[in-house]
Formats: sequence, structure tokens, C-alpha cells
Amino acid sequence: MKFTCEKLLLVTAILTASRAAATKSPVPLLEGLLLEAGGESVRISGYDLKTGIVTTVPAEVEASGGIVLNARLFGEIIRKMPGQYVTINVNSSYVAEISSEMSEFEILGSPISDYPELPSVDGQNALEINESVLKKMIYQTNFAVSENESRPIHTGALFEASDGELTIVAVDGYRLALRKEPLERADGSELSFVVPGTALSEVEKITSDGEETVKITLGSKHIMFSIGDTLLISRRLEGEFLNYKNSIPQSANFQIKVEKEELISAVERVSLIISDKLKSPVRCVFGDGVVNLFSASSLGKASDECGIEGNGEELEIGFNDKYLIEALKAAPSDKVNIELNTGVTPCIISPAGDESNFLYMILPVRLKAYDG
Repeated sequence: MKFTCEKLLLVTAILTASRAAATKSPVPLLEGLLLEAGGESVRISGYDLKTGIVTTVPAEVEASGGIVLNARLFGEIIRKMPGQYVTINVNSSYVAEISSEMSEFEILGSPISDYPELPSVDGQNALEINESVLKKMIYQTNFAVSENESRPIHTGALFEASDGELTIVAVDGYRLALRKEPLERADGSELSFVVPGTALSEVEKITSDGEETVKITLGSKHIMFSIGDTLLISRRLEGEFLNYKNSIPQSANFQIKVEKEELISAVERVSLIISDKLKSPVRCVFGDGVVNLFSASSLGKASDECGIEGNGEELEIGFNDKYLIEALKAAPSDKVNIELNTGVTPCIISPAGDESNFLYMILPVRLKAYDG
């Protein structure tokens, strides 16, 4: 195998595919990248047996073939090469000669026959959505995916496609994030599947703020995201996802409107004396035109306030500061609505105004007499 290609394009492709290569594995090949040259391009693949990423770069191919190279070492070598173009020549002993201007490296690779085969996704169901829209949808939900492996199904986000609309839902037992957007194209089927949160994190990184279309293809056991010249293949999570529609309160005793950034700043200030070791809720008292915030830990006490529109009639409710801040930052508007019932029932946060495509539900923290 021998090919020459532009260094910057190759570096980008290596970084992309390396996201799916294992960092440490008892199977050394999983820490490698599969390079396959043919025609006028080079195909680069990373696969850790859970998620696979395949991307293609244009190249001047003199001899077709393939090799597996250590992802970290190969990436570092290419990144530090001095020239604009890089030439890679692989001999029959699987030694890759990498050269650019006066720099030359020789590293030992492995035959492609030893590399695990990526799963094929030949499903009949497919969706299409704008990549910048999908990127935002993942950003605004994936933070609420569970990290608790005792309920594997909730370590992923639920994708539901119906009536030309895509809904993504993430839950972790304490909160729920929901986002809706119209699809560019759907085959008319009502689809429901769960994608691992780790795979969605990679999709978010690969997608850009551009106007390209992402094709999502559903297979029997895997899901494939086609993003430009890059494919991401992930296993689907199986199991019974939370019936989220029945979990969301349909009415509220109190409806509050608040400037998002002002509330974020106030919560961040009173959270300064809270840490992972010194866990303590933020106590919120919703009054007439103002919410008073309090926190307390062994470091001391803090209080602050933030103006609101509405009257909570002195309703007192406690929140995990991290969960509250993440929800507010994800909300796609300058003002948010906060819907409350009691101090022990879920709180709903949604964009103020006409936007109804985002909803966040957070369970309160039970307050003790000395909290705040």
C-alpha cells in the first residue's frame, strides 16, 4: 500500500476515527486504526467493539492495500510532520514508512485480517435531520443520561420519530431532558430506539453547525449516523425505557418566569460553598416577584436572590445545584418558565415564549431543617 495525502486532512481524519479506538484494551488491535487505500481515497476506521467510526479522506493512491497502526502513535507522528503532504508506504512485512519533506518514520503495523469487522447496518428505516439541529438536540439532552449501569437502558437517550418529528429524551432517575424538532425526511414509520450516551457524545463532536444532512439508519441491533464523509456505528440499547409521558406533570399550581442568566448566576454564587464532598441542596423560596436562594455546608452559609415574574406564595423547594444549572444552561431561550406544584413534586423548566421544543424536569431534594 502506498498513498500521499494532505497532512491537515489526514490529521482531522485520524482524530475523528481515534474517538472510537480503545485507549487501553487487552486486545492491542482495538487501540489501532484500520487504514484502507483504494481508488482516490483512504478509509480510516476505529472500533472498540461498542462504537465504530469510519471516515474517508481524498488521496493519491499508488498502490491499494491496508494496515492497522497504533492510533496514538500514528496520530502523533502525522500531527508533528513538517510538510503539507504526507506519504505512507507499507511493505510486505507490515512496516509503514511515513515521510514528509526531510522527516521519516518506520513503525510496525498489523495485517487487516486481524482487525475485528465492523457491524453492518442494513436496516430499512432511516431518518434525515440537519446536522446543526441534531448537534443542539444532543447537547440539550445528553447531559441528563444516566451513568448508573444498574439500569443500562437509561445510559442512553431515547429517539422517537413520529409524524415527521424527532423527539430525544434522556433520564437518570433524578431529572429528565426532552427535545423535539421536525425531521427533514422520514419514511413514515413510527420509530423508537435507544442510543448509548457515549456514542451520542461522539456524534455531537463530529457534527458541526453547518447545513449538511445527517442520515440515521436503524438496523436490528445497531444504529448508524452518516455525517458527510464520516460514519458512526453504535450498538442499540435494549430494554424498557421510562414511560416519560406519564412522568411529566400536566398542570402546575405556580408558574414563574425568570431571566435565565440571572438565575444561573445566583445559583452559581450560593453553590460556591457546596462541593462533591460537601453535598447540600440549594434551598429556593419562591415569593412575590423574587426567589430567595440559600445554601449551607461545613464551610459556611450563603444567600442570594433573583427577580422573577409571578408569585410562588413562599413555596420552599430544594434542588441539586448541578442539575439546576445544567438545565438552565441547556434551555434555548433568554427567559425560562418554571412550573411548580409542591416542595416534593417535580419541577418543570421550559423556554418562555413560543418555543415548545424543550422541556426539563427535575426532582426536588428533600430539605432538612438546617439546610440553608
